Amino acid sequence: MAETGRVQQRNRLLPARLVVYFVLAMCLFSGQSYEEVARLLTAGLQGARRWRGAWAVPSTAAIWKARSRLGVAPLRQLFARVCRPVAASDTEGAFYRGWRLTAIDGTTFDLPDTKANVEAFGRPPRSGRGEQNVGYPQIRMVGLVECGTHAVFDAAIGPLRTGEQALARTVLLSLQPGMMLMADRGFYGVDLWCKAAATGADLLWRVRKDLVLPVVEELPDGSYLTEIFDRGDIHHTRRGVPARAVEYAIAGHEGVYRLLTTILDPDVAPAAELAELYAQRWEFESTLDEIKTHLGGSHLVLRSQHPDGAEQELYGFLLVHHAIRHLMHQAARQADQDPDRISFIRSLRVVRRQVTDQAAFSPRQTRPRGQIHPR
Repeated sequence: MAETGRVQQRNRLLPARLVVYFVLAMCLFSGQSYEEVARLLTAGLQGARRWRGAWAVPSTAAIWKARSRLGVAPLRQLFARVCRPVAASDTEGAFYRGWRLTAIDGTTFDLPDTKANVEAFGRPPRSGRGEQNVGYPQIRMVGLVECGTHAVFDAAIGPLRTGEQALARTVLLSLQPGMMLMADRGFYGVDLWCKAAATGADLLWRVRKDLVLPVVEELPDGSYLTEIFDRGDIHHTRRGVPARAVEYAIAGHEGVYRLLTTILDPDVAPAAELAELYAQRWEFESTLDEIKTHLGGSHLVLRSQHPDGAEQELYGFLLVHHAIRHLMHQAARQADQDPDRISFIRSLRVVRRQVTDQAAFSPRQTRPRGQIHPR
């Protein structure tokens, strides 16, 4: 709060710190009204010794004004500080031959149909039938996910008109040596490929079928060394970027799948293993399902009527999801299980039941009253 200049100047019914917790609770109890979220958040305070006097639940207008005063900066800063990969070296399903498995992808979130949201973020393209004002305004997000735990450890948010590759440039800064980043063909581009590889992470990206990949050297595992060129260098006047191509087919699916990787030695990562490994990229889709369907509720539309509130709310969803996934990882390690074997829905129910009981405890405490063991 201090770093972003959002500490309140005078005592209020809704001090700035409480509003941060309110935003998180609003996402945890998505679908509940503002007043009901405030009741759930402060229910545990009623029995606290330090509770002074009766606290009236603020009106919807008062809560909206408090959220506007808070802005998006504290939630963005909180996300940047606490949302990191959580898998340990012994976490089942999180690594491949020492690489931490990660994936990048993009999505959109529907917003209330207000003039401010439309002007700030835009609508989806018009339908082919010439209809106008079709669909909700939408905000775009590109994120990095740790495949083994579903933890979102970086995200870039922008208007619908901003492409996924443009947003991806920001989140790529969170990659590190020892990570393997998987991406779908929509992210492929030599410039973005080089920017991602410069972080020290290794890449495993799907590419289009019509991309020309010259065979520089055939390798024993069926893959081959190749070079990739910038789209503008049609005649290959500059030296290409070395890469390794893996082509394979999937039973029941037509056509050939093509992957590019920065791992040039087939003994270090055989082609058959990389082809099987690429399926882990779909863990990003499972992560989105947890956020949009289970945490946010079916047909999620963010409730914020204004652009700052929409970004603030989206960071709230990412923070709450990361917190739940972190608890699930702790439970999985205690039980010596793969985190994927623990139910997100049941874990969410446990958190919702316990959070009101823990509301009476200061966030400065280092030890909570109870432990959560999602099963």
